[in-house]
Parts: sequence; structure tokens; C-alpha cells
Amino acid sequence: MILAGDIGGTKTVLALFEEANGALRHVRDDTFPSRDHPTFEGIVEQFLRNQRGLRLRAGCFGVAGAVIDGRVHTTNLPWTLDETTLAAFIHAPRVKLLNDLEAAAYGVLFLQGAELAVLNPGSEPQRKGNVAVIAAGTGLGEAMLFWDAPHFHPVASEGGHADFAPRTDEEVELLRYLRRKFGGHVSYERVLSGPGFYNVYCFLRDTGVAPESPALRAQLAGNDPNPVIAQLGLAGQEPLCVKTLELFAEIYGAEAGNLALKCLAVGGVFIAGGIGPKVLPLLQNGGFMRGFIDKGRFTDFMKSLRVSVALNPQTPLIGAAHYALRV
Repeated sequence: MILAGDIGGTKTVLALFEEANGALRHVRDDTFPSRDHPTFEGIVEQFLRNQRGLRLRAGCFGVAGAVIDGRVHTTNLPWTLDETTLAAFIHAPRVKLLNDLEAAAYGVLFLQGAELAVLNPGSEPQRKGNVAVIAAGTGLGEAMLFWDAPHFHPVASEGGHADFAPRTDEEVELLRYLRRKFGGHVSYERVLSGPGFYNVYCFLRDTGVAPESPALRAQLAGNDPNPVIAQLGLAGQEPLCVKTLELFAEIYGAEAGNLALKCLAVGGVFIAGGIGPKVLPLLQNGGFMRGFIDKGRFTDFMKSLRVSVALNPQTPLIGAAHYALRV
């Protein structure tokens, strides 16, 4: 048996898989509110409490944080995870910690056709070569799959914290707005994430690009603003919401294209994370791809790359489970 996990600031998902002849069969999974537990080990203990006679071949966990020397302090939780300590705790020969985007990147290799939405059907099918994965959610994650023939190897990054690079006069003004708001450095995560989505909205509202109507203000009062803004924008209601979605999509596409160029992603580009599937019609309406391909002399190359949205929310869990077969 293999114990796999997807560990995030909001929720932690654990699953057991049975390994047979190099393939995996899902046995069971459960989801836990991360902040309700002082330690990750407490969640593992609760998940395995009634699993008698369990013999684990390995454990593998995707974690929101930078994994260095088999150890990670989670970005949005007060947890420190260590591979050796966890292996002893679950009585497994080996535990592997991956950055959550490493796990998601490895997971896209095992998705079926119905679990992917291709944004540019006229592009070339995936070729053998490096893959880029970008995921806007609570934060912005970026990772790559390095192809060495015949294997893919996930490569972590903290690219979401790289400098936001505006492309238009409007985006220059967005950068200035966010520099004032955050007192200096502005990363792509300040724009391409759940909080970043609302930052874009506030910029457009506060600079008078589009007004916030009294009806919209009333809907946002006391509620999580992002679902309201997304719903109204996708429905073509409230110009401020429509403009927020349009600007977000173009910047998202531009940064996905930057990542694809940096790793020469002829094997394809995948949009993972929680935001993509929720705003899929937005990503399909052209703005994302306009930002993606607008790379000057490399525009034709960008047009050739297959870009897909990963629709399965368990992609990081699938990736962690399959990676465990390698350890």
C-alpha cells in the first residue's frame, strides 16, 4: 500500500492506494481542514486509526512550501515536515516530500482525456519534451517536468514569487498601484492567486477604470468577494467584474507563456490549481491565449504548444501516489 497526500493551507487530503504490477488502485481518501490540527502527524494518525494490518511500501506528500534536504516548513501553516521523521511515524521504509506543484506536475501525466480541457485545439499534440505546469489558487505555483528520455522528472520552483512584469500601460499602472499597497516588491502571486484576483478588482475600482455599482457593493459586503466577482463577470454582468476577469486572464496567460519559454515546454503546458476549472469559460474565450502567445519573435513557437486545463482536483494526489512508486 502507498499513502499519498496533498497538503495545503486550507485542506489536507490523504489517500491510500494499492500497488499491483506497477499500477495503482485507489482504495480510499479523506479530507481534513488543515488549520484544525496542530500537526500533520495528527491528521495521519486520524486517517489511519482503523486501518488494521496496514503495511506501507512508501509515503509521498505534496506540500505547499519549499522542500530542502527532505524537510519543509509549510508556507501557510505552522507545520514542519521531515521525511525521516514521517517514515518512522507511518512505519514505512521511505517517505518522499514534494512541493505541491511538483506533485501536480507529475499528476498531469496520468490524467485521461476527459480530465483535460485543451485551450488551443489547433496546436500540435504533446511531443516528447519538457512540460510546464502553472497553478493559480491560494497562491501561485509553478513547476516543470524535465524529460530525459524515457522519464519525466518534476522540478520545483518558487516562480510565483518572481517579479511581476507588466506588458501594457495598464499593467504598469497595476504594478504602481500594488507597489504602493505592499510597500515595494510585487510578485506574480500578488496578481495571479485568489487574493491577487481581488487585488486586480480593487485596482480597476480605485483607479476609476470601471465603477463599482451600489448593487455590486451590496453583494460583496460581508461575503468572499472572489466568487461573486467571478460569477458576475462570467455572466457578462457588471463591467467592473468583466474587466477584472479579462485582465486577470491575459496576465495569467502571459506568465504561463513565460514559464513555457523558460523550460522550452514542447511537451505541453498545463493549467492546474483551483481557479482554472472554476473560470474555464474565461480561459477559453481567447484572452488567456492572447497573453500566452504574445512573445515577439517566438509567437509562432508559442502557437504550436498545446495548452490544457487540468480539471481533476485530485491531480496533486495522483501525482504523489505515482511518484511513490519511484522511491
